[in-house]
Amino acid sequence: MLFSFTTFLLFLYLKIVRVYRKEEKQTLFIFLQNILVSLSAVVTLLYGFTHYGWYFVFGMGFMFFIVAALIVTAVQLGIFIDGKPQFGISKFYKLLPLLTLVIMALSAILWF
Repeated sequence: MLFSFTTFLLFLYLKIVRVYRKEEKQTLFIFLQNILVSLSAVVTLLYGFTHYGWYFVFGMGFMFFIVAALIVTAVQLGIFIDGKPQFGISKFYKLLPLLTLVIMALSAILWF
């Protein structure tokens, strides 16, 4: 279960960063976050391939890839109540450091 949740968060992070890269200026802080999440992704996928079947890891990855893309697209289009945006993509950008820490912590917990 923890592996699945971590994998979902990895794909969500990758989709958010992909949109961020297109819309915002790149900074050193984001670059360092991307490196840390990339290392966590390698560790998480290594765990997945050693503890689960390859078909399970690829199947979950494909499913989470699609779900993360749909979530980010929905947020980009906007969630409006009475004509006012309630949750925009900029709030996702503000949560990137927290998401990075959560992904790193969950990746470390998987091995313990």
